[in-house]
Amino acid sequence: MGTTPAPQQRIASEALADKTGKGWDEWFAILDAWDGTGRSHTEIARHLVEAHGVEGWWAQGITVGYEQERGMRQPGQMADGSFTANASKTIDVARDIIFDMWADDERRGGWLADDVLSLRSANRPKRLRFDFGADTSRIIVELVAKTEHKTAVQVANEKLADADTMVERKAYWKRHLDALKTAADAYRPM
Repeated sequence: MGTTPAPQQRIASEALADKTGKGWDEWFAILDAWDGTGRSHTEIARHLVEAHGVEGWWAQGITVGYEQERGMRQPGQMADGSFTANASKTIDVARDIIFDMWADDERRGGWLADDVLSLRSANRPKRLRFDFGADTSRIIVELVAKTEHKTAVQVANEKLADADTMVERKAYWKRHLDALKTAADAYRPM
C-alpha cells in the first residue's frame, strides 16, 4: 500500500479573510456555485482574479486549497499531475561556499555519496538546476543569504511521478541536506 502524503498546511481562515475578504468556507462556496470542480486550475485562478479581484498570489493559494479540499489535487501535486518534494535547511556558512559545494562535482560527492545529479544550469550565487539521474525529475536549488555567514538552502525536486516518490524524495533530501550541513561545518567562521 502506498504512502499518503501529509495534508498541506493551509493558512488560517481568519488570516485568509483578512487578506482576501473571505475565509475558506466562503471561497469554497463561491467556487462550488461556479462549478469549480469542473474547471482547470488556470480557469479557477483566473476567475478569482477577474471576477473577485483577488491578487494573483492569493488566487493561486485559494485555487490549490480548493483543489485539495475537493479531491482534485493531492498535497504536493502540481497542476500538470506531477509531484514536487521540498526540503530546506539553514546552514551557518556563506552562500558562495554552499554554492560551490553544490556546483563542483568533487565537492558535491563529499556529502552526496550517491551523487546522481547532472548540472543543467547555475546562476551564481543564487540558483542551480540539475537533472536527477535516476529518473526524469529536476532539482532546483535556491540559496538565500540570511547573513554574511548564514545560508538558507531550499531544494525542490520537481516532475516526480507519484505521491510515494514525493515522500521518499522529501526524506532523501532532508538526509542529504543534513549531510551538506555536516560537511559545511568545516567552513564555519570561528
